[in-house]
Amino acid sequence: MPEMDQDRMPALEPAALNEMQRDAVAAFEAARGCAPEGPWIPLLRSPELMPRVSRLGEYLRYQSCLPTRLTEFLILLTARHWTQRFEWQIHAPIALDSGVPPATVAAIAEGRCPPDMSSEETILHALFTELSTNKRVSDATYAALTAAFGERGVIDAVGIIGYYSLLAMVMNTAQTQPRLAGKVPLLRPLP
Repeated sequence: MPEMDQDRMPALEPAALNEMQRDAVAAFEAARGCAPEGPWIPLLRSPELMPRVSRLGEYLRYQSCLPTRLTEFLILLTARHWTQRFEWQIHAPIALDSGVPPATVAAIAEGRCPPDMSSEETILHALFTELSTNKRVSDATYAALTAAFGERGVIDAVGIIGYYSLLAMVMNTAQTQPRLAGKVPLLRPLP
């Protein structure tokens, strides 16, 4: 991916928002307690889609049956896959705070299989790798997933991957810029 140099869909001026966009912003702020940033800036161009995507994210991030550590692990794998810098910059510190080891975060950033993964991380890494490489999940991986997380956990994990892939695609299309200052280095494209 080339270096991003211009945000194609920068923040809209409040005075330029139509009624549906103003309503979408108000609903977002009420639900999340903050102003839209990152993917929500380009998603605001579709004010019917934005709140629906936001509600899905609220479930997957805060109410899925997977613990935060595993959710953030999947988000980092997804951000790396799409080389999504904003997503990485937001979620790498959260992953570290939730218990994802620094060596795991560093390995994912470098595009390597993380060393010393837990059994749960190993199973989720297999899920992510098989879906992103083969576009399907083997019977062995599916059996391990259902044994570890149950059917709901399998669907929640796939939902997290799909949701953060959607956000990554939106931001990569819009060339959404990462924050200028962050707790972690910017994610670099892989060779």
